[in-house]
Amino acid sequence: MASLPDRSYTTQPQGTNAPLGGWQTFFATGPRPAPSDGFPEPTHRIPLNVCGAMTGKKKSAQASLEAMYRVFTVPEAPESTLSRIDQDISRNLAGFLQEHIVAIERDLSEVEKDFSDYVIPEKPVFVSEQTQFLLDKLVANSVHTASPAFIGHMTSALPYFMLPLSKIMIALNQNLVKTETSKAFTPMERQVLGQIHRLVYQEDGSFYRKWMHDPRHALGAMCSGGTVANLTALWVARNRAFPAEGSFRGLHEEGLFRALKYYGHEGAAIVVSKRGHYSLRKAADVLGLGRDALVPVETDEFNRIQTDALRDKCLELQKQKIKIMAICGVAGTTETGNVDPLDAMADIAREFGAHFHVDAAWGGPTLFSRTHRHLLRGIEKADSVTFDAHKQLYVPMGAGLVVFKDPSLASAVEHHAQYIIRKGSRDLGSTTLEGSRPGMAMLIHSGLKILAREGYEILIDQGIDKAKTFANMIDEQPDFELVTRPELNILTYRYCPEDVRQALAMADELQAEKMNTCLNRITKFIQKTQRERGKAFVSRTRLEPARYYHFPCIVFRVVLANPLTTPDILEDILREQRELSKEDGIADEMAILHQMAAAVLKQNQKEARQA
Repeated sequence: MASLPDRSYTTQPQGTNAPLGGWQTFFATGPRPAPSDGFPEPTHRIPLNVCGAMTGKKKSAQASLEAMYRVFTVPEAPESTLSRIDQDISRNLAGFLQEHIVAIERDLSEVEKDFSDYVIPEKPVFVSEQTQFLLDKLVANSVHTASPAFIGHMTSALPYFMLPLSKIMIALNQNLVKTETSKAFTPMERQVLGQIHRLVYQEDGSFYRKWMHDPRHALGAMCSGGTVANLTALWVARNRAFPAEGSFRGLHEEGLFRALKYYGHEGAAIVVSKRGHYSLRKAADVLGLGRDALVPVETDEFNRIQTDALRDKCLELQKQKIKIMAICGVAGTTETGNVDPLDAMADIAREFGAHFHVDAAWGGPTLFSRTHRHLLRGIEKADSVTFDAHKQLYVPMGAGLVVFKDPSLASAVEHHAQYIIRKGSRDLGSTTLEGSRPGMAMLIHSGLKILAREGYEILIDQGIDKAKTFANMIDEQPDFELVTRPELNILTYRYCPEDVRQALAMADELQAEKMNTCLNRITKFIQKTQRERGKAFVSRTRLEPARYYHFPCIVFRVVLANPLTTPDILEDILREQRELSKEDGIADEMAILHQMAAAVLKQNQKEARQA
């Protein structure tokens, strides 16, 4: 197994935690088969937990009823490969990741060769053999998202306690669709939804005592992520926009075509800024509206929706007999981290009778911060709000939620069946899009208690402060350009030599387009090469800055949510990007860029002398 070369951007051990304990704690007790000739005792090098057969000196796994019983009842031996990995992760997660994830990127087409067998194996293999395969082929070629130098996406390090707690969740294997398979997890999930609801809406205690555990209502829905949370919110909005009336039994019964015909509309629309998340387009598709039903509105220079343009667009749709089903605000745009003017948007939504949804998948936890929560002013007026718990609530991937201001809203999508989610039951599945779901609420609940409001406030504040620090750092560099200044903890920038910046400031539209085209190729080269070298990672996106005549510019995108990222690491990232700009692979492009800049500056000097 290859190990990582020395590198600057590595996490330090975060302390030691003992392993959680034997998995047998969570299984029903009963007699266990003793080791036999068909099931050798596990050895240090080759642990077995299925029947082993001898072929010369080589042991091979065989399927049998006894073996199947064993894999469900007998844990791995303490010295087995899998147990050692479990112990390594528990004691030193950072060290495990550092040792086993290879820094130098391997082309995905090469990785695909390790997963090219399309036939399900006929014969079993030993756990140790599969574990070694995962280490060599999967773990080694995974992404070190916990690294403090991985600052390009919204995936960060996890608190240490999430690992052993996740074991409990997996071992219990609860299904949150119904209480018969979740019991205490159901009221825990309702409590989590209530706590996030209060974070957003700040209702008093009597409100939550009345509604939080009311089996006929739901304050929200737990989901696998922000995409399903947004879809759930817009599903509610769609059904509410075309309710049962007179002879019409409601869109949820008769469908969109009959709903439009009954209410005299030519279509339905979801209105959002051009920076809205792509999941909203998915939702429009899935809900039967069509992707064109997602109507984008222009943003200002700070990537926030223009409220005048929003109102004009709503008036235009109204004249076309298009039902404005929902208006979506964004609290933390994916590309730039900006927050729409939610207060004003809420008033416009009320004016046009539209459901007001806020996608706060990224920025929602800003509400924990007494210093910065004002940035989300107006979110409390939203009919629904999306949170992604696996982002800034720091829980493992696969956890999102949506909360509803009015406890009755979720009834718009209520479903029942005879064998589960019966009417009047406490089953959560009656108002969720997904059926069978794991108990991820347990991890959110644990984060909310162990970190608490004060802990999340510290994480949010330091992320925003760090983004401002990095923005100032970029401003001080003559050969870097800050493209979007951080409002939360996301910013964009690019490598742009000083003479090019001066030329861009005085260039006409055609000249600016040519230089930005060249800069796009340079930015793409630097970002891709830095990722391949494996020391650090920033992502890239495409923006249309007004100062460059709205020409599409490729920029570096940075997300600063990892509390382990330091200013020194950020300085090193800039230093590496500067060095990459000098490499032979981009030398010709750099030469052309400087020539174009020199021509613009010379022309400007000539015109200045003539004037």
